[in-house]
Amino acid sequence: MGKNKPEDREYDVVNKSLTKVDGKALVNGKPVFAGDYEYRDGLVAGILSSPKAHAEIVNIDTSKAKKVDGVVSILHHGNVDRAPHTTAGQGYPEPSPYDAYIFDNRVRYVGDRVAAVAGESREAVNEGLSKIDVEYRELDPVFDPKKSRDTTVLIHDEEDSTGIYDPERNIAANVDIEIGDPEKVISQSDVVVEEKCRTQFAQHTPIEPHVTTAYLDEHDRLIVKTSTQVPFHVRRILAQVLEVPISRIRVIKPRIGGGFGVKQEFMLEDITSLFALRTGRPVTMYYSREEEFISSRCRHPMEVEVTLGADKEGKLEAIKMKVLSNTGAYGTHSLTVLSNVGSKTLPLYNEASDLHFFGDAVYTNLPVPGAYRGYGAPQGYFPLEFAMEKLAEKVGKDPIEIRKLNHIREGETSPIFEKLGEGKEGTVQYINSCRLDECIDRGAREIGWKLRDEKQASNPHRKKGFGMAINMQGSGIPLIDMAAARLKLNEDGSFNLYVGATDLGTGSDTVLSQIAAEVLGVELDDIIVYSSDTDFTPFDSGAYASSTTYVSGNAVRKAAEKAKDRIVEVFAKRYDEDPEEITWTRGIIKGANNERSLQEFALSLTSGDMETNQEQIEVTASEVPEESPPPFAANFVELEVDIRTGEIDLQRYVSAVDCGTAINPNLAEGQMEGAIVNGIGYALTEEMEFNESGRMTNPSFFNYKVPNTEDIPEIKVILVESSEPTGPMGAKSVGEIGINGPIPAIANAVRDATGIELTTPPFTPEKVWKKMKAERDKA
Repeated sequence: MGKNKPEDREYDVVNKSLTKVDGKALVNGKPVFAGDYEYRDGLVAGILSSPKAHAEIVNIDTSKAKKVDGVVSILHHGNVDRAPHTTAGQGYPEPSPYDAYIFDNRVRYVGDRVAAVAGESREAVNEGLSKIDVEYRELDPVFDPKKSRDTTVLIHDEEDSTGIYDPERNIAANVDIEIGDPEKVISQSDVVVEEKCRTQFAQHTPIEPHVTTAYLDEHDRLIVKTSTQVPFHVRRILAQVLEVPISRIRVIKPRIGGGFGVKQEFMLEDITSLFALRTGRPVTMYYSREEEFISSRCRHPMEVEVTLGADKEGKLEAIKMKVLSNTGAYGTHSLTVLSNVGSKTLPLYNEASDLHFFGDAVYTNLPVPGAYRGYGAPQGYFPLEFAMEKLAEKVGKDPIEIRKLNHIREGETSPIFEKLGEGKEGTVQYINSCRLDECIDRGAREIGWKLRDEKQASNPHRKKGFGMAINMQGSGIPLIDMAAARLKLNEDGSFNLYVGATDLGTGSDTVLSQIAAEVLGVELDDIIVYSSDTDFTPFDSGAYASSTTYVSGNAVRKAAEKAKDRIVEVFAKRYDEDPEEITWTRGIIKGANNERSLQEFALSLTSGDMETNQEQIEVTASEVPEESPPPFAANFVELEVDIRTGEIDLQRYVSAVDCGTAINPNLAEGQMEGAIVNGIGYALTEEMEFNESGRMTNPSFFNYKVPNTEDIPEIKVILVESSEPTGPMGAKSVGEIGINGPIPAIANAVRDATGIELTTPPFTPEKVWKKMKAERDKA
């Protein structure tokens, strides 16, 4: 790390592991999260959720609840206007169907909204909720996505919902992209590999659940302080459903205690805002852990089939991918997650010239999936990388060799880039930076790949295995995402940096400040960053799609360059210098005949001791990316399987990643490590479980198992630097790619150790033991 600087450039602030700008406030326990603030005369609110998976609400009687001491206001479908919308925090016009309502006269899953109560205390709210009498007419539920398209039960037959692909067949979204004639090519291929894998419901489990407070300021404007990844999208959707002008709404994003995609959603802002408007008082609402599991969002379960056609040497000729995605009761993110299953995976192996990607996202009466780190890519990489392992075996090649033979390289493209974007056609794109071969080589050396056959298990009851997987992701959504940044020069030479980008704990405030400081030739401490306030910061699409460093970072870079250019211009005019001869080095501005510190010059711009050229220097810049340069990663696993119990002992995990220039290497490694652990949980332990009535049976950390420190293996992240010419200082994204590797790498390692094929995570000891027993019984 640090020896191969992009273009041999040495940076002063960028590419340094500097301390996070918000670190001190966090370790000192300052009130920085949405739930940390107290409001005078404030109310609390709670939701009555449905105990039924599918039912019509015949009647709601709130008379008893209204009599509860401390209950102030009650909302339900009978007293709230019906406004179709999507809860997906996406750019307008959203590619998700408008199939959601603040309250509806129908519930579609256990946990759906029925009513809400605001009161003086949590006790009053809970008692009020318990005294609301609801009469339901139960409807037949649909839990199996395979049956959803062919049943007479319709989940969204309301007339005012729009954007649903085929409501008569419960299909929320569909994608069908064909390039060439893959069916014919595969029929003539020397080697054909078919694989089908299923992935499960899983929840993001952020430490901080959803928290929102809404209140009216002294001008009766609606102020919403909320734990969101997408403050500007929240403001727009809130204005839509409340029929309030955007100018009357301010959304503030404080520090967030984890998001991972679950907070790229419009969740509690509508109810708290309605209560605030009706009562004139601040209203705070938060999800309990159980509500976070059941009523927020989760990952889309999928069944994905992959067919590979290759020549006898293993060079791919065609790939088919077929997807059935379960979008639960509502279609939020249904089309875009489905699209990403193909768009983030198929370009990796661009040697295959003939391609077919087909998918349906179908409604069921189960909880609602949404955005989740990886956003469809983990579901696609599992069967693809599992199939590549089998292809290597069939043609007698090392798994590394088969991947090097087929993966995309610098200067190359894939037709998928143009044909398949997020919910619509994409854009033509060529790979400008790719060090994937180096990632593979360095990861293989670290794990001891060449010596793997010589390594023995720790005891006779265990079998050792090694596995690998490679993947790519993206950096924002081209021609859709937009970010802006504003810089203001202060009298002491410091700068205020205003960004709409949303720091989720990822360190984006720090990374963006480093980019600004590098361009402006100042220290990190000279940048005062303020983010995510729709009144004061410029627009940003939000923190999703691995966009912040690349898209928001480019906006910051442009703004810093404009600020620097303007300072030089004013300096030249004031001191009669040639702008071309002015240099700027670490806070010192030099002309041919004049030299000033930035602090001295900044003070003079607003002081009265100069006759001319007093000026407040403040600039704004925007960025709309034309492409989405992918990071690349090679993942390697060493594990042992206990043949008596089926337990998987994950011993080492190595991931070598090309994310361009790492703006802050420690933060980049932290993002990778977090994503890897997230993926390990998805592979080995995490699954939302349901009973026959559609109710989640394990909505707590007691019985929904996320990895703890004892479960985490030795993890080694290797940053393999490239230089992305379109990125700020050569940077690409790093936030999501790490989650794509664990499931296929672990499955391949278990297959290497035992010969069994695991196709349905989580890979619990019971599943592994049963598979091994079945193989023994066959023999």
